Amino acid sequence: MARQQNYAEAFHNRGVALRQLQRLEEAVHSYRKAIAIRPGYAEAFNHLGESLRQLNQLQEALQSCETALAIQPNFAEALNNRAIVLLALHRLEEALRSCDGALAIRPDFANALATRGYILQDFERHEEAAASFRVAMKLDPEHEYALGSLIYSAVQACDWSEYAQQDSLSACIQASRRVALPFVLTAVSASPQEQYLCSKILVAHRCPPAPAPIWRGEQYKHAKIRLAYLSADFHDHATAFLMAGLFEHHDATRFETTAVSFGTNTRSDMRSRLERAFERFIDVRNKSDREVATMLRELEIDIAVDLKGFTADSRTGIFAHRPAPIQVNYLGYPGTMGADYIDYILADRYVIPEEHHAYYMEKVVYLPDTYQVNDRKRRIAERTPTRGEAGLPDRGFVFCSFNRNYKITPPVFDIWMRLLREVDGSVLWLLAGNASAPNALRREAMLRGVAPERLVFAARAELADHLARHRLADLFLDTLPYNAHTTASDALWAGLPVLTCLGTTFAGRVAGRLLNAIGLPELITHSLQEYEALAFKLATDGKTLSEIKQQLARNRETFPLFDTDRFRRHIEAAYLSMWERYQGGQTPASFAVDPIDQ
Repeated sequence: MARQQNYAEAFHNRGVALRQLQRLEEAVHSYRKAIAIRPGYAEAFNHLGESLRQLNQLQEALQSCETALAIQPNFAEALNNRAIVLLALHRLEEALRSCDGALAIRPDFANALATRGYILQDFERHEEAAASFRVAMKLDPEHEYALGSLIYSAVQACDWSEYAQQDSLSACIQASRRVALPFVLTAVSASPQEQYLCSKILVAHRCPPAPAPIWRGEQYKHAKIRLAYLSADFHDHATAFLMAGLFEHHDATRFETTAVSFGTNTRSDMRSRLERAFERFIDVRNKSDREVATMLRELEIDIAVDLKGFTADSRTGIFAHRPAPIQVNYLGYPGTMGADYIDYILADRYVIPEEHHAYYMEKVVYLPDTYQVNDRKRRIAERTPTRGEAGLPDRGFVFCSFNRNYKITPPVFDIWMRLLREVDGSVLWLLAGNASAPNALRREAMLRGVAPERLVFAARAELADHLARHRLADLFLDTLPYNAHTTASDALWAGLPVLTCLGTTFAGRVAGRLLNAIGLPELITHSLQEYEALAFKLATDGKTLSEIKQQLARNRETFPLFDTDRFRRHIEAAYLSMWERYQGGQTPASFAVDPIDQ
């Protein structure tokens, strides 16, 4: 019997080592061996659940955690792992209860405090999330990714007390420490080099290339290029709002399109529209990364496009298995994936200048007008709400910024408050976002000598109604270091001029490209001083602003930004060039697509 117990421990310990090496399938096999020898081995069930979660086998992972807890009810680690699985399943209330159960047993459990922070982030209770990360870091100052998560939650709540920690964050990244998830860096860093390093650190830790790639150099000879888009956002989401028209208009004589969906099926009108747009729509929520990758190989997909990058609910592990000969990073994440298994990033010369190529693992493909696709079918509600209905005063200039809360930074907010002081009767119209942000911003306004009621907060609304209420604003003020992306297109589509300041990263240069693509380069500034001066001029010179609005109304119909079919021709030309290189046995290389007229 003692010998059997020793064998069980050996298999368990082997599983732990294999999981640390990211050899997850082998780790699962080893844990199962341990459990076969010792069926009441709670620790092995717990670690089995952890590995199954990493493989996205979430129901089996949950069952494994539950079994560990049935054997050992006060097993804090298993309660925490169950919380992580429930978070992945978006069962947030249950996840929070499980996490709180772990902390009731072990109040100083740093891992559970960090898990609690991530759950609270999904609840958009960012003030509480930041508090949880602070305690986790007090207990374990080296806790992986906690510093970045703390800063992100704080800026989501518009609590800028952690803003000064960016220098510490930068130093840690330069030292190759796991301190931030890449998306956090896009929000707070103005350094493309730091963002590149951050992505490489995460890929090496969480999604390194699989030891045995699923596609092994075979050349497919299909009559049509087999193109797959992978996303969790095939529903009412910014990515879908931008891309729906492209999906519908792909040239069916040259491309066979597949959607691979690992997000929630909302059964919305947008979901139905997208399901109709593709030749094949596959829901893979319950499949592991390897299973999805194997499916893509069996379908002989030529080009697999990742629309998520490192944003919420991403599945980078699918691409780590190399299921397709050509793998592309597009739209969802404004930066490099830092992974050698992603061949290309679709961009334009504005968002990624040639001198920034060194900060991208991917080869850069330049589209002619703008990297951002738009859907000409986006509906704007006919009725415009009254100013009173929107909470706006009857009179006065309306500055507007409908960007997410985390994009608002102290230097930009300082400018906005000076503008409110200098432009009599003006107000600043913002999205309410999460519950903590409005009160925090009103406090910050008071500290800068601005009455808090001059900040007006818009509740969430259906897209058509949201677009319609843009008509009540006079000027959209952009943010830095992370610009407006979809929000800039929303404003321009609705006829509202966008004033931007050109940043130094992909995320900070998007609005400038959109303004160029709609023929309004005069609204691009190159310093915050220039940005502030032009905002004041436009707010006090009605004639100039009126002329810009008229020009925007004319250009909206004739310039490239909202020409979905023109964009479709360009992105298809990019895909074709990638495919031709692959067919010719050439390795990926950067290139530019020439403009294609009708």
